[in-house]
Amino acid sequence: MADHLNLLTDVEGVAVGHSTDLALGSGVTAIIFDEPAVASCTVLGGAPGGRDTALLDPAMTVGVVDGLVLSGGSAFGLDAAGGVQAGLREIGRGLKVGNALVPIVPQAILFDLINGGNKDWGLHSPYRDLGYAAFKAAGKGPFALGSVGAGTGATTATVKGGLGSASATSSKGYKIAAIVAVNALGSATIGNGPHFWAAPFEESGEFGGLGMPETIDSRLRLKGTNITATTIGAIVTDARLTKAEAHRLSISAHDGFARALLPTHLPLDGDTVFAASTGRHARDDMPGFMELCHLAAIVMARAIARGVFEAAALPVEGAQPAWRDRFAGPPGIRPH
Repeated sequence: MADHLNLLTDVEGVAVGHSTDLALGSGVTAIIFDEPAVASCTVLGGAPGGRDTALLDPAMTVGVVDGLVLSGGSAFGLDAAGGVQAGLREIGRGLKVGNALVPIVPQAILFDLINGGNKDWGLHSPYRDLGYAAFKAAGKGPFALGSVGAGTGATTATVKGGLGSASATSSKGYKIAAIVAVNALGSATIGNGPHFWAAPFEESGEFGGLGMPETIDSRLRLKGTNITATTIGAIVTDARLTKAEAHRLSISAHDGFARALLPTHLPLDGDTVFAASTGRHARDDMPGFMELCHLAAIVMARAIARGVFEAAALPVEGAQPAWRDRFAGPPGIRPH
């Protein structure tokens, strides 16, 4: 694996896999840990959808997870975790309860049911199979961004949404990274122009290097007032955390939503962030943990902008244009 990919897989012991169905206009992203990871989550949107999120409360008994799932499909998409569970059980992973193995795979879903894709799937939704395919595709190293996996059918108020990721290293050497499917009711871009709200945190031109515009248009922009949306993601570190600390890290990552999307956490968003620790590096100092909370917000903001920057319009009539469709940008700007 490369030393720095600017992806979630920069954190050792983490694999990512996508399954993408462009005709369906949806997909699934699986995050698989080599070993069970301490995890928690925070839900701040008003219209969330999730599976096994309650067990991630710090007061609940189960302390670790085998994987996490991000999916399109709204409530139908919750079948995807079953597919990932099947894959994990197949390789002998899971919480041992007597003679049974129960893989712990919390999930969050986003609403992409009216994006123009063919949702006439018959009696059973395809998401369990998509979840299994995402598990089988999971690997270390590079993975695709944009209109793939859980970001396949994502949209925003102004341009096509997508799947993004970014990473950083703390001053103490801890790795921290974000992955996110951007399907916001609001916008990741400023006004009607190409600039991103997350521009102050951009590194190495990862989403175009355009900086901030001369004036800021902060007027409300929504993709609708009677539909649900949702941005869902995860923040992962190799620093050892308790479950309560992982919960606090997930709250800090939501600050990245507020820095990259305007508005966010609305009544019809289901904004959810998981946080997980692989525990590869010991940590017991408060200053080091506070720096991780700081970085969680920044890498999440960068990941959101990258997801939108890398997205491509769905191949369906009337599909929402992507950032690249609307803003060619200066010569040399290309998706990374």
